[in-house]
Amino acid sequence: MLSEPIADDRYHYGVIARALRLIDDAGGTPLSLDDIAGRLKMSPAHFQRVFSRWVGVSPKRYQQYLTLDLAKRLLAERHTLLDTADATGLSGSGRLHDLFVRWEAMSPGEYARGGEGLTIYWGWSESPFGPALVMGSERGICGIAFAGETAPEAAMADLVGRWPKARFVEDPMMLRPWALSAFGASGDPAPIFMIGAPFQIKVWEALLSVPSGTVTTYSDIAAHIGNPQAVRAVGTAVGRNPVSWLIPCHRAIRKTGGLGGYHWGLPVKRAMLAWEAARAEAEDSPRAKLAEK
Repeated sequence: MLSEPIADDRYHYGVIARALRLIDDAGGTPLSLDDIAGRLKMSPAHFQRVFSRWVGVSPKRYQQYLTLDLAKRLLAERHTLLDTADATGLSGSGRLHDLFVRWEAMSPGEYARGGEGLTIYWGWSESPFGPALVMGSERGICGIAFAGETAPEAAMADLVGRWPKARFVEDPMMLRPWALSAFGASGDPAPIFMIGAPFQIKVWEALLSVPSGTVTTYSDIAAHIGNPQAVRAVGTAVGRNPVSWLIPCHRAIRKTGGLGGYHWGLPVKRAMLAWEAARAEAEDSPRAKLAEK
């Protein structure tokens, strides 16, 4: 049986995922607190508390992020140059993703063998962005896929197809501590085990330098890894990132301010960026109150 805190976290993940979908589906039309709470069959006061706890701001403030041309605003106000990223926020302990910098990479030889000899455990978990498929070896999380915009079977096939010779074992309990940590229910860092080609790993390592609440561009990443002409290849590597959310490919956008693509659906990317920007603003403005409705 799940402990009460874990059961509450799983319930709240589902609430937040449904709320984010309702807000995104509204297409910029503001939804009142009473309207959202009613659709979720919750009292407005309870929903406000749950939402503000997990997102960091009120539902009203979160919606403002989505309706103010989020990507262009982030590019103008919170654009991170990767060469200085370490000095602009990674030392802070309050932002969720600052915890997820402990990682290990598979050797090129191991990668070339398609995961042969590797046992990968998998299980489904609730997340604020919909159902999440979490995969990991004994060395750390190697895959996170989101099924909110795609079929669960497609998400599974996608990750399994990346390491076709690995042995896959369903074991959600083995992964549960890492999954809870990944989505904010635990403060302990989860290890990341990168499985990719050397160029891909360089790109993913660069993404780990982008602080939560900020964005970078594909061209910035290309310059950072010493290959400024490889913008298209960088974009491909970003799209092939298997550990979504923890290796924050959602923080890479076009230099024009466009969101670009996202492997698990643009609504998921918008929700992630708005979530992080809202939390960053709340941390940067500790006197700001979260009680507006």
